[in-house]
Amino acid sequence: MAENKTKPTKLSVAAFIAAVPDPARRADAQALVKLMQNAAGEKPQLWGPSIIGFGSCHYRYDSGREGDAPLIAFSPRRAATVLYGVTGCSDSKALLARLGRHTTGKGCLYIKKFADVDQQVLEAMVVKSLATTRARHAKAT
Repeated sequence: MAENKTKPTKLSVAAFIAAVPDPARRADAQALVKLMQNAAGEKPQLWGPSIIGFGSCHYRYDSGREGDAPLIAFSPRRAATVLYGVTGCSDSKALLARLGRHTTGKGCLYIKKFADVDQQVLEAMVVKSLATTRARHAKAT
């Protein structure tokens, strides 16, 4: 079975964010680090070369594939900031309807500008998704 490409690294999150070329995307990343760190109670860690994750969990699919992943994470990409693991709560559809400008795809949330979304709604999504993920993985162990 293939090994996961995205693993926690010892690289500096602060240095990674400082190297983000777009000043607005860099500021958004700093704001997201604060929001996610407060919600998760975990320090940020770079997963692979470009994903900032908080906490970790071990997963195992029915297919037998397993690995570790951050509880929640984001990556300040050129086109949009991608948030991972924040749409996993039961009422995420209702929260997404109130979030503001965004798109979604395969479990990811895409935000072009942090100012375009309601930060309180985003924080609620993060907190609820964290609780759901932690509960699911606590049962699995």
